[in-house]
Amino acid sequence: MVVSKGRAPNARETFLQMAQAAGLRGRLLVTVGMLILVRLGAYVPLPGVDRVRFAELVRNNAFVNFLDIFSGGGLSLLGVFALGIIPFINASIILQLLTAALPSLENCRKMRGKLGDAKFPSIRAMLP
Repeated sequence: MVVSKGRAPNARETFLQMAQAAGLRGRLLVTVGMLILVRLGAYVPLPGVDRVRFAELVRNNAFVNFLDIFSGGGLSLLGVFALGIIPFINASIILQLLTAALPSLENCRKMRGKLGDAKFPSIRAMLP
């Protein structure tokens, strides 16, 4: 699909170009597949828990209801993937704040290399 130089491509042309690029198409399919998997995992119930009673408890507690908003409603559903990635983000933020307070963590972070990354993984080290 050829787009003239005088105008920007419309949405249809953009999506067709993305579908034709093999590398981008594969990445998009993986991303969409992961999103579908996570959303379906939020609806898989945890065994041994009364979901109706727990959903009522979430509605009555303002703080837990606030957390439910950040989990995309997965917390009130009490699904397998209820919290999603939020605990990992919180842990990363807490470790970054603790490096200012604890010299041993600061030394570990500065050490880096294989040993430093094993003890103190950063978000950049987790990304491909």
